[in-house]
Parts: sequence; structure tokens; C-alpha cells
Amino acid sequence: MRQWLAALIGAFCLAAPAAAETRPPSHCHAIAEAARIIPAAARVPPADGRVRISYLHHAMFLIETPDGLSAVTDYTGYLGSRDHVPDVATMNNAHRTHWTDAPDPRIPHVLRGWAEGGQAAAHDLDLGGFRVRNVPTDVRSGGGVRPDGNSIFVFEAAGLCIGHLGHLHHEPDDAQYAAIGRLDVVMVPVDGGYTLDQPTMMRIVSRLRSSVVIPMHWFSGSALATFLAGMEGEFDVVETGMSSIELGLRDLPGRPSILVLGPRLID
Repeated sequence: MRQWLAALIGAFCLAAPAAAETRPPSHCHAIAEAARIIPAAARVPPADGRVRISYLHHAMFLIETPDGLSAVTDYTGYLGSRDHVPDVATMNNAHRTHWTDAPDPRIPHVLRGWAEGGQAAAHDLDLGGFRVRNVPTDVRSGGGVRPDGNSIFVFEAAGLCIGHLGHLHHEPDDAQYAAIGRLDVVMVPVDGGYTLDQPTMMRIVSRLRSSVVIPMHWFSGSALATFLAGMEGEFDVVETGMSSIELGLRDLPGRPSILVLGPRLID
């Protein structure tokens, strides 16, 4: 595995970044064939045809496209010591650690994932090289259920379909699964309690059958270890030792894989 990662790092160093003029057609329902995962470089746009995903903290990821666009998931207002203004910030408000009521006013698009005024959040933002949409789900609240209190956000860029499950409290129904579509990459909360119990979350991951699964919201190493142990027969497990990766539609692993990233704020 170490030799494989080293070879990938070498291959990445030979690839020169290039700007993408338009977003390739979405492949949300496609199954990727290639088998390469590229570790990320510094804060420059990813190479053409690839998307960079950086795990920042808790449930917060930075997603960057080849044409310089970026989005932050479950945005809390602080990304780190380096000043970075994303084009899009998505939020969920099941807990304060997934949103802020004072987002940076420089962010052009702040997408709230919960219902307001009795209306479920409905986002479908197309920035050319980047599309962001949501699928509402319910959350537990005060011993009951708050309808449409969470959103699964789906990001489409460089031909990839990337999903972030947010603070998911129930298994999606058939209509929600259909709305999500085929995710190439999915970020999954694996805490086992604050969101969903791990057997249910494992069932969801199995049904989504994404090429790449990135665990998040794990609080402790034991929760993460339990999730990995439960999935390792069905998915390859890769401890990347990194906080960022670059992925392209043609370099996704041939066998579904769980890539473990370590959170690191932007510095």
C-alpha cells in the first residue's frame, strides 16, 4: 500500500494544473472504471479533470475545482488561520457545530440546509464548473421529529458526483435515494449516536455503493475503528495519512474504498 501511494504521489507531481472552462456532464449514475487516487498539493487549483477534497474539522470539508471554485460543507464560520473565501458555504443546523448565524459576508452563496417558514430548503446552484444541490431529510428534535431539518448536499464538478450526508438522522427513503443519485464520493458521519447508529449508517453506505467513502463526525478513534471494522469486508480501507486528496472520474478505485483523512484547518 505504501509503494502504491508513493507511486501515485510521483504521478501527481508530473501532472501540470490546467483550468477547466466548463463543467463536464455529471456522472452521478455512472460507475467509474479506473483505479488511481491522487494526494493533494498546496493551495493551488487541482489538476484538470480532478477535484480536491480537504477534511478541515468535524463535518467540514473544502471542495476545490480545477477552475478555482470552492465550497465548504457544514460551515461553522472558521476555516483556519489562512484567509480563504469559498464561493459556496453549505450549512445544517441540527447542532451548532454544523452552521453559523454569522457567515463571512464575502461568501457569495450561503446555502442553509434546513426548512424555513415551513418550506424545505431547495437549492440547485449552477456556477458553470460547479453545481450544488440538496436533498432534504428530517432530524430528531425535542423528543420528536423536525421535518426537513437537514440536507444531504450533492456537489458536481469535473464529472464527479460528491455527496455530504450532513447530520443525517434517518435512512433515506426510496425517493430520497433516487434524488441523491449515484455518488462517486460520499462523506459519512460515523459517530454512531448523535447522527445514526452504525449498523444503519453501514447499510446506507452499502446501498449508496460509492467508489470512495470518507468518514467524518467520528469524535473518537474507537467510533471510527468500529465503522472501519464493520465495512472492511465490503470496502478496501486506506489510512491515507493525509488531510487532502485529489480525485478524478477516471482515477477512482476499481473496488469501493474507504479513505480515512485526518482533519486539518487551513493554514
